[in-house]
Amino acid sequence: MVNNMSEVRSPKLEEIWSALENVKDPEIPVISVDEMGMITVIQLPAAGKHLLTITMTPTFVGCPAIEVIKKSIREEVMNLGFDEVIVKVDFETQWTSNRMKPEAKLKLEKFGLAPPVVLSDNELTLEQLNNVRCPHCHSTDTTLRSAFGSTLCRAIRFCFACKQGFEQFKPV
Repeated sequence: MVNNMSEVRSPKLEEIWSALENVKDPEIPVISVDEMGMITVIQLPAAGKHLLTITMTPTFVGCPAIEVIKKSIREEVMNLGFDEVIVKVDFETQWTSNRMKPEAKLKLEKFGLAPPVVLSDNELTLEQLNNVRCPHCHSTDTTLRSAFGSTLCRAIRFCFACKQGFEQFKPV
């Protein structure tokens, strides 16, 4: 902790967002919390204060990675010179897969996960459920094998074209 306030660096908002790019979802280590659309509010400190508050919305209420993500956010942003960083979890704001940035969806596919489709009016249609593109061969001749994958946000699918199983990030 720095006692002399003139020695404390005053990071700009862009630096905070840049730091958040280093915080990955531990269940999907190729995507940052920013790319996932999990950060909903950054409350900058008042002049002369060095307490930053960041609010995040988890992808699922029961996500087992919430505490790990909170800790990672706090540690990464503390490196910018804040005396304290508070990370709040917002269960009021509903996270949807539409919050994901387009580059996150490309990273998911390269990682081997079929990205979620964009939902119009937050409605998932039967056609969207049945028209999932395989991340290996890009065929849409796929089927759902299990609505439950290795994590809450994934489902298991099978591709008839390349005969491979794969996981899909569930659209919500």
